[in-house]
Amino acid sequence: MAKAKKATTKKAAAKKAAPKKAAKKAATKKAAAPKKAAKKAAKKAAPKAKSARKPNAAFMKALTPSAALAAVVGASPLPRTEVVKKLWAYIKKNGLQDAKNKRNINADAKLKEVFGGKTTVSMFDMTKLVSKHLK
Repeated sequence: MAKAKKATTKKAAAKKAAPKKAAKKAATKKAAAPKKAAKKAAKKAAPKAKSARKPNAAFMKALTPSAALAAVVGASPLPRTEVVKKLWAYIKKNGLQDAKNKRNINADAKLKEVFGGKTTVSMFDMTKLVSKHLK
């Protein structure tokens, strides 16, 4: 038993020595950190000449919806982004999102025509199916 006690005291002594070394290393790293921060600040200041981000013209192009899609979003030409927004507004208003799996949309009579006769469609497949109804 005496040997076991000696072994644990040696391990405890080794554990105590390790944090002191780590503390010294951390102190040297903290001293070096402000220099790096000053360099990063100097680099960030230079490239501020960037212009504001411009929307993609093709992405914002007004597209005419088909008759089936027009029953849901309206007949006027709209960009694809607005069509998806209006579709989501219709889905939320009529409670068509599946309660258990929120990624699925349960189609009513109007959306069934848009979704190609499918009763349940994933929200990721929805945009693919809707794009067929835009020209």
